[in-house]
Amino acid sequence: MTKVIENIYQLSVNMEDILFEGLWEMPNGVSLNSYIIKGEKTAIVDGVCGWDGVPESLFALLDKLNIAPESIEYLIINHMEPDHSGWIEDFKKINSNFKVVCSKKSAELLEAFYGHTNNVTCVTDNDTLDLGNNHILKFVEIPNVHWPDTIATFDTLTGTLFSCDAFGSFGKVTKSNYDDELSDEEIDFYEREAVRYYSNIVAAFSTPVKKAIDKCSTLPIKIIAPGHGIVWRKNPNKILEDYSRYAAYQKGIAKEEVTIIWGSMYGMTEKAVQHVIKVLEQEKIKFHVHRVPETSWGTVLASVWTSTGIILAMPTYEYKMFPPLAAVLEEIGKKKAFNRKAFRFGSYGWSGGAQKELDEIMNKHCMKWDFLEPVEFKGAPREEDLNLIEQKVKVLVSEVRTLVKG
Repeated sequence: MTKVIENIYQLSVNMEDILFEGLWEMPNGVSLNSYIIKGEKTAIVDGVCGWDGVPESLFALLDKLNIAPESIEYLIINHMEPDHSGWIEDFKKINSNFKVVCSKKSAELLEAFYGHTNNVTCVTDNDTLDLGNNHILKFVEIPNVHWPDTIATFDTLTGTLFSCDAFGSFGKVTKSNYDDELSDEEIDFYEREAVRYYSNIVAAFSTPVKKAIDKCSTLPIKIIAPGHGIVWRKNPNKILEDYSRYAAYQKGIAKEEVTIIWGSMYGMTEKAVQHVIKVLEQEKIKFHVHRVPETSWGTVLASVWTSTGIILAMPTYEYKMFPPLAAVLEEIGKKKAFNRKAFRFGSYGWSGGAQKELDEIMNKHCMKWDFLEPVEFKGAPREEDLNLIEQKVKVLVSEVRTLVKG
């Protein structure tokens, strides 16, 4: 338990060695955050769970605050995803009289997930809840960040925005939960984890993210308290600006970076990849290298999201793309990473055919990537193949730099 500000407390639980949403690898874990607001009446915002019930630490926290669980009057649900609501069933066993405050869509999910329909109040933009002692909560609808039911809760007394999945990040909390207690290096770590979180979880909803930022920016925010990651009470504008930048990356002009996504069956395409790495080093541009399927989708997505240039390298496999690369491109398309500058090369044996499937994926997801002419070689790359690939990579780097500099 930590104190956010007077009469507001946070309970944070770290989760490790799981796949987030049953899908996304999190090499650095994730924190699940809930908050208690203590006015004349007490409210829990986005109760936290350990995937299967109420953690004992929640009861210990309530005991420290001299709050009997059965006296909690309000449960505020900003977002019904079970990592924020999965403890409700167990909590009902000790307090069946609490009032739920949520959006209309959350109320529908509350019934669908847990069969709960009693004492539910649906709120919309600018509705308020008075907890007493001047803690008046104002609600803001921010749908599709990243579920359609999402709201944010704003405590008008302290200027604290409880944003749930909006403005969150991966990364377990170890030393501190607060930006004002972290070093610049630690803040950089959480920024990298925020990019990974955004690209994996939120990226497909970048337009709603922009709307949410515009909406929340009209509030006199002093603290941002998300459902995952650290609390921003020294510089809450940083995470707003970061998310605004991440949303803008969807359009294609991101950082001056190149991501190589590659696969190889027998090392022939790999020979060309190693040559490309040397070229990028000579060009002195930042780049990321990911082999698939060894590298997780989440890691690849995070690199693609911040990169203006993409290089795809893979052999043709049974007249089509190398399957792991086709699979990750499908996911990139679903996350709506548009308008990248791109180049493809790779080997083939008895026949080519990768281009046809690549075009199908690009068209299906309306990705609008701008490709240089591909380079394909039969078997191992010859010197002339490597020279041509090098020329293309240098053109790609030049075009990336021109785009980023505007």
